[in-house]
Amino acid sequence: MKPIEPPGLDEIRAARERLRGLAVRTPLLRLPLDPGLPDIHVKLEPLQPIGSFKIRGAGNAMRSAPAALLERGVYTASAGNMAQGVAWCARELGIPCTVVMPDDAPRAKLDAVARLGARSLLVPFATWWTVMEEHRYPGLDGLFVHPVSDRSVLAGNGTIGLEIMEDLPNVEAILVPFGGGGLSGGIAAAVRALAPHVPVYGCEVETAAPLAASWGAGEPRTIERTPSFVDGIGGKSVLPEMWPLLRNLLHGPLTVSLEETAAALRLLVARCRVVAEGAGAVPVAAALSGRAGSGAIACVVSGGNIDAQKLAVLLGGGIP
Repeated sequence: MKPIEPPGLDEIRAARERLRGLAVRTPLLRLPLDPGLPDIHVKLEPLQPIGSFKIRGAGNAMRSAPAALLERGVYTASAGNMAQGVAWCARELGIPCTVVMPDDAPRAKLDAVARLGARSLLVPFATWWTVMEEHRYPGLDGLFVHPVSDRSVLAGNGTIGLEIMEDLPNVEAILVPFGGGGLSGGIAAAVRALAPHVPVYGCEVETAAPLAASWGAGEPRTIERTPSFVDGIGGKSVLPEMWPLLRNLLHGPLTVSLEETAAALRLLVARCRVVAEGAGAVPVAAALSGRAGSGAIACVVSGGNIDAQKLAVLLGGGIP
């Protein structure tokens, strides 16, 4: 697969115009913390219509695609959030949508895809990952919208970087969940163009941290992945076509534990009255660790689509 080139600032600004009326400009709020803790600001993507940032990348990819490519419908590979983004946009366009999902996808995300009128195709995680690598699924027709390795998806996600720089011009670090690099890479492309001195970190949970393994090795590495309540990030590896872009644009990885992530999720509920899914709480956990500094830190809370049963366990002090 050919390496993905990062979108330019003009492409990201064009994506913002294309997304008007579809994606929300979400608030960036200071997290009220006790004295002595880092100055953390949270970018609240759970407030998007589908409960996650994925509407940005999906919307830009589909609104910029030629009509002829959309006639036979669309499909994507997703653990849940990109599924909802593509399904939402397909419903808007009046075209059929199929989503290839791992068979351990959360019930909340499966139900949301069904409500949006899309068809879910559940497959083993290894099969699902093959779709991510090969950009296709045998027997499915129409436009394939890759959740990560797509320049138009990166440009749509990069609109978050524009908003952060406008709302917090003195930001000293930006922390982003790392799943495949579509979100962190898009944001970093915007930030590099506007403020190259501001580091952008990809944040992972230690049970599934392919970026940290690859960063240490200097090349993409495959890892052993342990499923957890942090289901929105944590693939088997960094996709080879994404590696050059990520190595050039990101400052590095930050890895946290499940316990730190659970504590950050509870903190977001207690202090901001915001429900985040596990992936969305990971950057906040990383910021609280102090490893990104103590100045103004922007944490992208990527989504809030979490099963109610898992949330209840987490709020009760446990780890599902």
